[in-house]
Amino acid sequence: MSTASKFTVGLVQMTPTLDPDANLRRALELVGRAARDGARVVCLPELFRSPYFCQSENARSFDLAEPVPGPTTNALAAVAAENRITVIAPVFERRAPGLYHNSAAVIGEEGEMVGLYRKMHIPDDPGYFEKFYFTPGDLGYRAFDTPVGRIGTLICWDQWYPEAARLTSLRGAAVLFYPTAIGWHPREKAALGADQRDAWITIQRSHAIANGVYVAAVNRAGIEREAGGEGIEFWGGSFLCDPFGAVVARAATDGEEIVLGEVEPSRIEEVRRNWPFLRDRRIDSYTDLDRRFIDDA
Repeated sequence: MSTASKFTVGLVQMTPTLDPDANLRRALELVGRAARDGARVVCLPELFRSPYFCQSENARSFDLAEPVPGPTTNALAAVAAENRITVIAPVFERRAPGLYHNSAAVIGEEGEMVGLYRKMHIPDDPGYFEKFYFTPGDLGYRAFDTPVGRIGTLICWDQWYPEAARLTSLRGAAVLFYPTAIGWHPREKAALGADQRDAWITIQRSHAIANGVYVAAVNRAGIEREAGGEGIEFWGGSFLCDPFGAVVARAATDGEEIVLGEVEPSRIEEVRRNWPFLRDRRIDSYTDLDRRFIDDA
């Protein structure tokens, strides 16, 4: 379905409030604005309908979950159809009683559900207690056909894993979208903050280079605190980079912003011809990648 024509993607960097309905209304407004500014594919940040509730383990937070299709995807489907765009809609998915996923729905230009991705890698770190909430994805790494070409979506912690980016790229995705919620623990920012953010940017640029694809990271911004906690300062900085890792467009580190960046499919062809990493892969030698660790003597 690829048109081989350049197109614009819109990355919606948000600062969610405590009101899920207000966050959805704001997302609809920003998605519509991105479409009016020329975006053909628009991506929202991870879990955008609420503050990042995984800072603590609280069973009441499961009340935020919803089915897919459901209120979030239905509302964004209407905006997608009205503006003839593709929307990547992160959702706290309630699959069944007691079974939840951190998911991203891909909604097509007629408001149809193109597909669903469920986050595969689930972190468990101070302030990021996601294993309490989310079952690991069981749909695998997927790429989805859209009128502008094939795209893939992964989610946040997935962005540190080269295997996830590779498998999605091998399925033909020209752009890898990473809806994200990442930031600093305030006590660490002075000593470690610059290196942490640089590592986050570097790993995603490396996915673009290694696979010859565009990569889009869509973060939230602002400080979010739960009662009694020090909170997380989400560092924004949503960006799009090209198949050789050059940053095409980037948001500020704070505040809401729509990042618009151009995807040029011919650039993928150009980079892959000159840096043919996919051609030179030794697929016959990778059989141990399904092992947790190789401790042969």
